[in-house]
Amino acid sequence: MPTPDDRGFKHRGDGDTREVPIPPELVRILREHIADFGLADDGRLFRSERGNVVSGSNYFRVWQTARPIALRPDQVESPVAARPYDLRHAAVSLWLNAGVPATEVAERAGHTVDVLLKVYAKCIDGQRDVINKRIEDALSDVA
Repeated sequence: MPTPDDRGFKHRGDGDTREVPIPPELVRILREHIADFGLADDGRLFRSERGNVVSGSNYFRVWQTARPIALRPDQVESPVAARPYDLRHAAVSLWLNAGVPATEVAERAGHTVDVLLKVYAKCIDGQRDVINKRIEDALSDVA
């Protein structure tokens, strides 16, 4: 069975790339990591001790070690971020709940807006007052 690395990205041709904007703080962290550890011969940020692709089972094992360090005890006992892939969902949910426009979130996540809203619409919560205020402000600007 092909690995995700063998399959490539959904809906993209071989060799296609995609620009992913990231915040300056993350750029700083990534640059420090690269300065300290370098890159694999193929440009990968993370690699095994021998320079190979890191297996999914190794990512999972490292995450299980890091999870109790990164999360509160009640979160560790919960299903929150049980798998490394859950961090992607958490990031997308965070961006949407922070009010980042769906078009921008979709671009950063590599989704279409349609797919983004189909998958994540249920996570947008607790913003009714903020949204009502934005609508009121927009209407008062027009009047």
